[in-house]
Amino acid sequence: MDSIINHKNENENSKPLHVAMLPWLAMGHIYPYFELAKILAQKGHTVTLITSPKNIDQIPKTPKAIQPFINLVKLPLPHIEQLEGAESTQNVPLNKTGYLKLAYDGLQVDVTEILKTSKSDWVFYDCVADWLPSIAKSLNIPCAHYSIVPAWNICFFNPPKDQINIDRSSLSASDEMIRVRLQRKRTEQRKERQRHKQLSCWIASTIHADKRRRKEENNLDWMKIKAWLDSKESSSVVYIGFGSETKISQQDLIELAHGIELSRLPFFWALKNLKEGTLELPKEFEERTKERGIVWKTWAPQLKILAHGSIGGCMSHCGSGSVIEKLHFGHALVTLPYLIDQCLFSRVLEEKKVAIEVPRSEKDGSFTRDSVAKTLRLVIMDEEGSTYRNNAKDMGKVFSSKDLHNQYIEDFIVALQKYRVHSND
Repeated sequence: MDSIINHKNENENSKPLHVAMLPWLAMGHIYPYFELAKILAQKGHTVTLITSPKNIDQIPKTPKAIQPFINLVKLPLPHIEQLEGAESTQNVPLNKTGYLKLAYDGLQVDVTEILKTSKSDWVFYDCVADWLPSIAKSLNIPCAHYSIVPAWNICFFNPPKDQINIDRSSLSASDEMIRVRLQRKRTEQRKERQRHKQLSCWIASTIHADKRRRKEENNLDWMKIKAWLDSKESSSVVYIGFGSETKISQQDLIELAHGIELSRLPFFWALKNLKEGTLELPKEFEERTKERGIVWKTWAPQLKILAHGSIGGCMSHCGSGSVIEKLHFGHALVTLPYLIDQCLFSRVLEEKKVAIEVPRSEKDGSFTRDSVAKTLRLVIMDEEGSTYRNNAKDMGKVFSSKDLHNQYIEDFIVALQKYRVHSND
């Protein structure tokens, strides 16, 4: 009898999976979920990815070969007047994000109905969907929190209650940097034992870098950019990018621009905000720096740029996806974080000696043009920064290892198959 049961379980484990996914309403969360969906689909597993209509419309087209395995479910958000039709953090001011969470929470009934009928083996939920595990449990569906950020964020935001000695709810937005320092010791104690488990998520996020670069090969913008990069010396250019959702103030932009100019380094600055008319560079900045720099005001083929031999390092806000792509190519970083998870990532990269954070004022978090210039030169050019550049190259070998990527993916799928709930049929 035991052998019959074991044989049945083996057959169940080998069956293709069906995974439902519910990312948070931010493209920086939706894209990693979609990448994971494509990875599972390429292995013959089915994925149902649930998000709002406008967000699904922004997702890149699913490759034709795996379209039958990916169901993109458009789930309209409940009407919230303050959102004015917006469906993602990209279009919602920071002070209105609470309304977006309210709309997200309003999906519970519809998500429950989808899970009831989809016959999913697993459901992956994002950090904001704290209500989903109880729904999955009621339907006897295993669920997992697919975190798009490193494990130390989980340690920071969800510490054991007996180790909390401050009233976290009383801290305001201006206390963000203080919170990092208060919790830093506990994060350090736990991050090492979490590292290997979290690495599998990091690596899965970059597995398609080669394919994406090939698609950009004949892009007209890329051809123009490549000609400029080809004219620069090897490892001399700093790539500067702060993602699509980072809100930089006008004052910060001015100091940043002057710092880049003072560094005297060749630079490529991806700055879409200028096209939107929300920010202005210092007067005649582009004219003064045109011989050694480019301010690119539309979409930039980042992966192709990062892969070019003239890039010697990068400046980043330390968003998880951004950091992963830059480390994939072995680039040392100058970091200028703005949000709490970015601050945590920046500190870890500093400890690993692959990045240096631009110093900020302890009083108000401001930074100066001189500190920007000094940090850029240290990481990109000065002999003193060679350790950071060498360490980043070594780390890049890990992040770009296809063998390691594939092994993590295989182990991940085996675990999903092993711990799914078997039917009684």
